[in-house]
Amino acid sequence: MMFAFNTSAKLKQAAFFLLLVFVLFMLSPNHSWAQHFSDIERSAKLSNTEPKSGTRAIFPQRQADDLIVIAHRGASGYRPEHTLAAYRLAIRQGADFIEPDLVATRDGHLIARHENELSGTTDVADHPEFAARRTTKFIDGVATSGWFSEDFTLAEIKTLRARERIPEIRPDNTRFDNRFEIPTLAEIIDLVRREQRFTGRRVGIYPETKHPTFFAKEGRHFDGSAINISLGQLLIDELIALNFTDANRVFIQSFEVENLIELAQDIMPAAGVEFPLVQLFGDITDRFVQPQSSFSRPYDMVYNAQQGANLNAIYGGLNDLINITKTTGYSALANEAVLNYIANHYASGLGPWKNSFLLRDRLDQPVDGNGDGQAQINNQLNAQVHPFLSQAIAAGLLVHPYTLRAEENFLTLHPNGQAQSINGEVIQLLSLGVNGFFIDQPDQGILGRFLFERVNRD
Repeated sequence: MMFAFNTSAKLKQAAFFLLLVFVLFMLSPNHSWAQHFSDIERSAKLSNTEPKSGTRAIFPQRQADDLIVIAHRGASGYRPEHTLAAYRLAIRQGADFIEPDLVATRDGHLIARHENELSGTTDVADHPEFAARRTTKFIDGVATSGWFSEDFTLAEIKTLRARERIPEIRPDNTRFDNRFEIPTLAEIIDLVRREQRFTGRRVGIYPETKHPTFFAKEGRHFDGSAINISLGQLLIDELIALNFTDANRVFIQSFEVENLIELAQDIMPAAGVEFPLVQLFGDITDRFVQPQSSFSRPYDMVYNAQQGANLNAIYGGLNDLINITKTTGYSALANEAVLNYIANHYASGLGPWKNSFLLRDRLDQPVDGNGDGQAQINNQLNAQVHPFLSQAIAAGLLVHPYTLRAEENFLTLHPNGQAQSINGEVIQLLSLGVNGFFIDQPDQGILGRFLFERVNRD
């Protein structure tokens, strides 16, 4: 059963209305604050050069229990994702955490890429020396063609250069194509430490283990040999080796379940460390399933059920709650009993897709929301919120939804037909009780959080 996104108290309704008026005023192109925040990159000298020693950021250090802004793949709205330039810009824009997605190389190094397939975000296709390595693999049950991180040594990866993933939406980012290397986790942590010395801010990292079942069990190299790499073990080993073990500065996330349970019950206890873990949820409507997509199903459950694995040994009481099969989807996890189990047995947080709880309807015709002559808004909020959000909050889970993006292609209409701004979306999510959010434009997340806190301060 869904419940309407309506506040019962008239006082809160009035406050929210005033908040929206305030937001519109602050974001007016003629307003000096809007100009100030749109010029953050210039005023903070957000280039790829180092700031002068001793300078301090304009953003104060946040406390551990604050609402956090997580730079999704860095400041990926302004730089090609998962580059040191994108992470550096995110830090200087005030992000509290930066998010590196992690995959492994042939020789066991963790590098930051959204996928282990490299051609979507690098120039690998332009390297004739690697042409013969192009192949097709099944990644989480989906046939994928290209070049894969596990077939390259780190030295070979370092000959590649990053490119903008969605140039048709972010053409300005293409001016940075072929300029930046693919960073390792070690280089990202070194960047965080260097930025801390200059800014005085202790920014954290929010790594995601990408396709852990593929790397540990199912996947093979180009030559047919098994990959056999535990991304969770590799991550913990590296964090310890780099002495980056402050639990207030690390979240570990995954769309799969088994590797989080393994981290919580085996890998971290054996290493003597404890980091908060975040269970990511994909789509909960079973619309995106194999062989076209894997977004609706945690692939470890699909794979382990297909292999006839001992599901009780792997998942414990979770298998009793949902009876795991090869078609189990995130929909089976989005209920009170399972969320309580997650909170009590292995994770501190939940990372849901925002569309899975802020429900919306497809528009018959796209709408031009910003008056630029291009109709790019394709859906409209229907004033319903899925109950698993309140259930997760009640279970004591931190909730960090993904992904906020400022471009009109990713925005929606309010139920009243008005276009929602990125800052309005931040305020809406925080008003629903989430503890932070992933965003491609961290400066806009900082502004939205500021407006929310300004109106709701005691």
